[in-house]
Parts: sequence; C-alpha cells; structure tokens
Amino acid sequence: MHLLFVGDVVGRSGRKVVTKELPGLRERMNADLVILNGENSAGGFGITEDICQEFLDAGADVITTGNHVWDQREALVFIERQERMLRPLNYPEGTPGRGAGIFKAANGADVLVINPMGRVFMTDLECPFRGVEKELEACGLGEGADAIVIDFHAEATSEKQAMGHFVDGRVSLVVGTHTHVPTADDQILPGGTAYMSDAGMCGDFDSVLGMDKEEPIHRFMTRISSCRFEPAKGEATLCGVAVEVDDRSGLATAISPVRIGGRLRPVEPDFRAG
Repeated sequence: MHLLFVGDVVGRSGRKVVTKELPGLRERMNADLVILNGENSAGGFGITEDICQEFLDAGADVITTGNHVWDQREALVFIERQERMLRPLNYPEGTPGRGAGIFKAANGADVLVINPMGRVFMTDLECPFRGVEKELEACGLGEGADAIVIDFHAEATSEKQAMGHFVDGRVSLVVGTHTHVPTADDQILPGGTAYMSDAGMCGDFDSVLGMDKEEPIHRFMTRISSCRFEPAKGEATLCGVAVEVDDRSGLATAISPVRIGGRLRPVEPDFRAG
C-alpha cells in the first residue's frame, strides 16, 4: 500500500500547486490514500467548505487541520457534514467534528487517520498521548485498521519525536505539521513506524512560513503589528511525505520526502507500483 501525506497548504499559491500537481503525483506513485493538511489554506488562516471540496476534487481523501481550524467560522458548521475533514483530536468533548476516522483506501484497505495537536508552545488542550492511546486501543493495526497515520500538529520537535517513539510499531506513519519547514529526518523507527518531524508546507518559500516577508520582519524588529499577515504569492512548492506500507503488518517498508515545484530541491518517491 502507498500512502501520501501533503503538508500544510498556505494561501492561494499553496492551493494552486496542490490542484496542479496532486492529481499527477497521486497517479505516478500509485497512492492508495492521500491525506492533506488544509488548516492554512484560506488566506493563511483556516479553511472554507469550498476550499475543502477543492482539495477533495484534486485527489485528497482526508483533510487534517490544526490550531487554525476555526479561524474561518463556517468550519464550525460544515465540519459536521464533511466526514472527510478532521479537527485536532484533543479538543474538549462537545467540540464540533471529530479528531480521528477510518477511511477506505483505493486498494480496499481501512486506514485510521488520527489528528492530535501538541501542547508545548501551543494551546493547552487535553493530553495528545492519552488521546492517541485511546484511539489505538479502540482500533489497532490488524484489529480494525490495515494502516494507521498520525498527523501530529505540534510546535516542538521533541514532542513530535516523543509521539513517534510512543507509538512505534503500532502505527504506519507519524508525520508532524505546523512548523511549515520540511525536515531531513524521514526514517523508519526501530519498530517499523515511518516518521518525519515536519512534512513542510505547500506554499511560497520566498517568505516567512508562507507569509509575505515584510510584516513578520517588521514585528521582529519593532514588536509592533502594522498590518495583518498576508500569504506570499510567488511560485509554491508542494511538500509532503510518501510511505510504502506492508499489506500484512501495516508497518512501513519505505519512506520518502516529497517536494515538487517552487524553490526547493525536487524529490519524488521512487516506489515501484504495486
């Protein structure tokens, strides 16, 4: 089984590279399931129902989010009817939407996708580790799920690495989102779980985390806000990670970063079709 995860989509340039490149990428790598983090896709802050549908039409199967999930207030409503969009798992009980779900892959496999959010330098939500443990107890590898992917939306690499080791051997992939910079630590952990601290963003890298450079620099220098952040509008790079999963065990056999277009050095997985 081949899984593709696409990192945080930032603004219009990020959406443009996704709609342009994702259909062909999915075909080239014979991806059975595509997961995409869309929490920065609406002007850099949140996601709308129309944009969510745009990603699904482009070939995404599941949309994950993070701390900006509610920045577009309509998300509080449409998430209840959009079964393929997740919000962070560890929001309090009663929050609209859900933080995990089982999704049918193209090869017929059942894939559990879990979307916890970290607490270090982030909003103090419920414990992501205990939340993930609860999901795995309810639906483990070979016990309801043929593969399991965790999008850990977190700031600190230490917290992300801890999550990877916490679930090693029990999930197919742990991939970090939120920091928008692709990391070079893609690996398969000792127990067979694929891991990458951050998938990076789909956005213009001639920027500060996908935003036009001037306002962030101004705020760093003066500690004063002069205007709102606006997404950079240059050519974007599609960033993500691809994983090959053993159909019998649900554990990873190969992992590769993905980078297409824009300013970063291009990388595509060379997994053989199967």
